Amino acid sequence: MNEFVCVIEEEKAGRLDKYLSEAAGISRTRSKALIDEGKVSVNGKTERCGYQLAKGDEIIASIPEDKPLEVLPEDIPLDILYEDNDIIVVNKPKGMVVHPAPGNYSGTLVNALLYHCKDLSGINGVIRPGIVHRIDKDTTGCLVACKNDKAHNAIAQQLETKKCHREYKAIVNGVIVNSDGMIDAPIGRDPRDRQRMAINEHGKEAVTRFHVLGRFPKATYLECSLETGRTHQIRVHMKYIGHPVMGDERYGSRCPLMDTQGQVLHAYRLTLWHPTTGEEMSFEAPLPRYFEELLEMLGGEGR
Repeated sequence: MNEFVCVIEEEKAGRLDKYLSEAAGISRTRSKALIDEGKVSVNGKTERCGYQLAKGDEIIASIPEDKPLEVLPEDIPLDILYEDNDIIVVNKPKGMVVHPAPGNYSGTLVNALLYHCKDLSGINGVIRPGIVHRIDKDTTGCLVACKNDKAHNAIAQQLETKKCHREYKAIVNGVIVNSDGMIDAPIGRDPRDRQRMAINEHGKEAVTRFHVLGRFPKATYLECSLETGRTHQIRVHMKYIGHPVMGDERYGSRCPLMDTQGQVLHAYRLTLWHPTTGEEMSFEAPLPRYFEELLEMLGGEGR
């Protein structure tokens, strides 16, 4: 464990997390994590990431020593929708985490990709090679990974400029009356539960559009498209309008008809421009069987 000690000399030094990141030479993400874990004090007290530092403030941070990380290739079957020398598009199954995290370094999509592809882009480091965007563990469907840094930068730019389109299908609780809608509400970390996201006026811009595909007595079948890519975006936005995604126990409740093993949410279409050829490409992942069965239980594709 390394102890970092610093006394602020500037009149205004800005946010605690940003200052600690720059002064201690660690990532902003790690800086925030240390603050959230109570390993950072200012003048003997723990403070929030956004605490505004002033001249004379003393920061003390306990920074664990880096441990060498190794993510190993694993022979895990992949449902490959498309592959070439630059990108690979897969249909991620339910229950699979996209990349390793503390306490969970195996069985992820990255482990499978390392075995299948050998080479992946290195921009996101050893934990997230090739990963340019994510979908949640219990969300299924289309995800693109990049095999080299050129492709990674190109796809990341498309995501940032909203040129890359991601469309989802979901079943939500309750009947939505309007056939089309847009939810524009900023999303940030839930201050009462760090494992959840929430509508937060200080959060980041988040826009979700939806179209009703079918209605049932107590549920609605939706197509959703993302204009931004915030963590748990569709799940948080649907809860916000009073129609949480069915089966989503974090933001709603279990599905009463069957064990869906989490939210009924499927990334069914991904559209992007190929990083080398510039060709527009669209990929679709069929609905998983459990999703189709639930639709049948509800009465087909609704009215």
